[in-house]
Amino acid sequence: MDSMFKNNKAFSSLAVDDIKKAKEFYGQTLGLDVDERPEGLTLHIDRNTEVFVYRPGQFSAPKNTVLNFIVDDIEAAVHELGHQGIRMEQYDMPSLKTDAKGIARGSVGPKGIAWFKDPAGNILSVIQEK
Repeated sequence: MDSMFKNNKAFSSLAVDDIKKAKEFYGQTLGLDVDERPEGLTLHIDRNTEVFVYRPGQFSAPKNTVLNFIVDDIEAAVHELGHQGIRMEQYDMPSLKTDAKGIARGSVGPKGIAWFKDPAGNILSVIQEK
C-alpha cells in the first residue's frame, strides 16, 4: 500500500501562552530563525525542519518533552544555555538521574541528554548521540 504521507512535507507544532515571549526566547535566546505571522510563529531549525508555535485559547504545558535538539557536544550546549540564563532541569528518580550540570548520562541511549523549559513551561532537550 502506498502511503499518501510518505513524500509530503510535515511539521511539528507546540503551544505557548505568550507569543511575544516565545518569539524572544526561540529567536534571541536560542538563536533560531523565527517568522511571525497572524496565526503564530514558525521556527526554522534547519533547512528542512520547521516547528509552528501558536497560542491556543487555553494553555497548559505538557509534562513530556516537546522538542529535542541534537547537538555535537552536550557539555558545550549546556554551558551555552547556562550562559544565556537558562536553568537545566534536575531529575533524581530511580530510572533517571542528572548530574550537577543537569546532564543525564547512561550506558543505554544517547551519550547525554539535558532538559530545560521555555517561558511557557514546555520541556525541551539537548541530546548528544553516541
